[in-house]
Amino acid sequence: MIDATNEDDTGMELGRLRAAIRASGDVVYDWDLATDRIVFGGDVEALFESNDLPVPRSGEELQLRVSPEDIPRRRRLLSDHFAGSTNYDCEFRIRTGQGDFQWLHDRGSVQYSPAGVPARMTGVIRLITLRKRHEERLQYLANFDDLTGHYNKLRMREALEHALTQSQRFGQPGVYIVIGIDYLDRINTGYGYEVGDAVLIELGRRLDDCLRAADVIGRPSGDCFGALLSVCSKDKARAAAERILQRMRENPVVVAGERIHVTVSIGAVAFCRESKTAVDTMTKAESALQQAKAAGRDCLRFYELSEAQRLDYRASMDVGEEVQEALHDGRIALSYQPVVDAQSHAVRYFECLVRMYDRSGALVPAAEFIPAIEQLGLMRTIDNRVRDLALAALERYPDVRLAINISGLTATERSWQRGLIARLKGRRELASRLVVEITETAALMDIDETSRFVASLRTLGCEVALDDFGSGFTTFHHLRALTVDVVKIDGSFIRDITTDKENQIFIRNLLALAQTLGVATVAECVETREDADYLSAEGVDLLQGYYFGRPDVDERLLRLQQGDAAPIGALAVGD
Repeated sequence: MIDATNEDDTGMELGRLRAAIRASGDVVYDWDLATDRIVFGGDVEALFESNDLPVPRSGEELQLRVSPEDIPRRRRLLSDHFAGSTNYDCEFRIRTGQGDFQWLHDRGSVQYSPAGVPARMTGVIRLITLRKRHEERLQYLANFDDLTGHYNKLRMREALEHALTQSQRFGQPGVYIVIGIDYLDRINTGYGYEVGDAVLIELGRRLDDCLRAADVIGRPSGDCFGALLSVCSKDKARAAAERILQRMRENPVVVAGERIHVTVSIGAVAFCRESKTAVDTMTKAESALQQAKAAGRDCLRFYELSEAQRLDYRASMDVGEEVQEALHDGRIALSYQPVVDAQSHAVRYFECLVRMYDRSGALVPAAEFIPAIEQLGLMRTIDNRVRDLALAALERYPDVRLAINISGLTATERSWQRGLIARLKGRRELASRLVVEITETAALMDIDETSRFVASLRTLGCEVALDDFGSGFTTFHHLRALTVDVVKIDGSFIRDITTDKENQIFIRNLLALAQTLGVATVAECVETREDADYLSAEGVDLLQGYYFGRPDVDERLLRLQQGDAAPIGALAVGD
């Protein structure tokens, strides 16, 4: 006898299940592999957009709708799953009734017959077109300028690094040029930013026409384009630049019926004769661009070294070579300077400062090699080593907190961030003992990118400090947008603090701002007891300077850390 009540309950449960599946937007399926018949459940019409095409009723009909580019991968994943080696999880495109494609995410599981043969496949299909479009958009923005469609700064730098490597390997000349629009700010003011954008787009189009198909064009900054001319002599580059100058000079840009006369200035640098790294090349080209603008605009200037500059550059190259050897030989080290509580003078953490041992074993201060490697574009390599050395020290000393400085270039370099994430993911205890310091001037160069960088570090569990505060022009809104944990007051405002009235006013205003935002404060370059007492009385949270200790490479210093191990950001409110 059948229990009618149980039948009713089962029917209601199935009804609720169907309603839930339809509400989720997912589609479930049951695929009989022996007969090739597929039964779908859920919002099938939305999934297949089948106004003009029938819903697939077999595996063969479904495959006929799959994009030909995705069929081999889907077949391989199904075959591997049927063989029992992997789970089945596949994303593929399917043709709609309108003739275009949309993305599906298919996850399923095979069931075997008693003979061990694949008999049925059940699974869930989800529409992911919007997500894939978003991913494609992000991928596009990671490589291309959104306005003009040319390479962005990062991709331009990567292309230049590759060209420099090829040039050095095969001895082929090349030239990198920067094309800047003259008086773009006046165009924006007089006609509006939309017209200014139209001028940029038109310049990009004319560069495509004037340069070779093999030349790489990018937009490294707001009013400038860069062009990489590989396997190109200076004479040929000069001819190409003159074509660009003439094309802009003689053909006004027409926007919404307005004829706008636009000229450009061009800076150029030859490689590898005048430069060895991408950053160095881009910097020198921009320097040559400024020379062109100073010479009256609407002209070309090549970067040229004076004899004194050439000697200085050779000296930098020698230093760079020694730094490269030191990196290879493990002669890069950290020195540690204590940062103390302003009231108790207990060590709260140590700042890591990079040092190098020369070939004889003597310690080389950072000031003797950092400027050279910044000029040569090697700072990212140093920042990577500093990161790794600091994390290793944190692992050796589980009660210690450390701070590391990163250059402005690294602050927008995602590979450094990826390396940090790889080391700290799932290790919040370690991350919570690391403070990452970025300079104020670097932060202000791209406030949006820096804000994202800061947010990613804080998500890991790290704290972030804004170094050299006061050297730039950070406003209340900038500081609130950055959401840093700590601001380090630039040392120039600390020296003579007990007698310099202007610096005293600055410190009071900064402390009021920091208190409003709940941000801890550090005073650098504290060299006397009088300075320490004054700053402590004013309400500074932490102090750092020669009065409390000089940087030292001896790791035994790290055993001196005492006191509260709480995050230093907690000092900002109610400490």
